[in-house]
Amino acid sequence: MSSHHIVREKQEPALYIHDLGEFNEEYLGQLLEWSPTLIVNAALYEKMISLGLKVDLVVNPVDQEFSQENTKVIPAKGEALDAVLDYLIKEKYSAVNVIDTKAKLRELGSYIDEINIVVFTATEKAYAIKSGFSVWKPKDSIFHIEVLSYFETSNLKQNENEDFVVINDGFVTFDFNSAYLFISEKL
Repeated sequence: MSSHHIVREKQEPALYIHDLGEFNEEYLGQLLEWSPTLIVNAALYEKMISLGLKVDLVVNPVDQEFSQENTKVIPAKGEALDAVLDYLIKEKYSAVNVIDTKAKLRELGSYIDEINIVVFTATEKAYAIKSGFSVWKPKDSIFHIEVLSYFETSNLKQNENEDFVVINDGFVTFDFNSAYLFISEKL
């Protein structure tokens, strides 16, 4: 007996590669597994093509020719990431995974109400959560939590590095009064 999955357009988070840096290519393959809309910074276009990837959109090209058919352009007057997020929101995407060398999630705060953003670097995965968020994690998983206000959590203890460690295999729940809590996990 086989199962069939129908992947609807925009059901999977789009993937925007801003700066690949030291990002693990095997992990990149996992993010590409469900064929998301792939958006790349113009400086990375040739590298992505050399990896055999189909690039759907390129942000901020400067008189650049594209070797793949149907590659579209997202013009950026300012910050490339802002242009990508504005485009995705306008096109009604609900989520985006971003690969960058730094997880500058706080700087993206104005977008968090409109689109779910997960920023991946070579060493971490960062995202904003709302109160009541719950996730299953194995024992000893590590969270870094940007503490700006009081919050309560289950199944976590703070270690000497100011990080939070999962006590037992199971769910971790976060409750707080602020709009969001910014957290990151070690990859």
